[in-house]
Amino acid sequence: MSTQILLVEDNAELAGSLADFLSEVGFEVDFAFNGQSGLELLKQNRYDVVVMDVMMPVKDGLTACAELRDQLFDQTPVLFLTARNTLEDKLKGFSAGGDDYLVKPFAPEELACRLNALLKRVNPEPAGQQKIGELVIDHQALEVYRKGVKIELHDVQFRLLTLLARSAPHPVSRSVLEDSLWPDGLPDSDPLRTHIYRLRLQLDKPFDSPLIKTVHGKGYKLVIPD
Repeated sequence: MSTQILLVEDNAELAGSLADFLSEVGFEVDFAFNGQSGLELLKQNRYDVVVMDVMMPVKDGLTACAELRDQLFDQTPVLFLTARNTLEDKLKGFSAGGDDYLVKPFAPEELACRLNALLKRVNPEPAGQQKIGELVIDHQALEVYRKGVKIELHDVQFRLLTLLARSAPHPVSRSVLEDSLWPDGLPDSDPLRTHIYRLRLQLDKPFDSPLIKTVHGKGYKLVIPD
């Protein structure tokens, strides 16, 4: 099931661009353009996390979040977006019941990372296990499963997969992968290409869709199926 996000932002252009990006990385986004309409949607629907602007008409984000906590008794995680960057402003956000605070302007990738961190805090995975779509990586047992099927990987392939998983769904550059896997220098001309090929044989070939994608000019990434 996709993660449900309520985006409460009065700037329609910003809201649209954020929604497009978040949809691309696997979230489902609902909109509200002020704090009051955001609260009405929160009364009617269940969301996994709320992204809320602070300065908005009708009802600002701080007031809406405080009402969400104190009147609706709703503990859905709230991440504030705001151009205000003083310590006093941030403390007001946390005092109103916010869980995180992101100052404008920001990179959409940072927003996605912060949302994933909030979700993991609220819904922690079993110790040592990482779930990415139909893929499960058990970092303690050093085991990998796809759709419940155990995937046998050698040491370098397992480490390569974990590097991709940490950044999913964003790409990891060749240089980062090579420096992490072979910090003392490459053992031959292009070992990364060889291990990507072997990892694909194990992880992708037996299944309907590939999980590892080459991003030209950027490196490789894990694709999260819908």
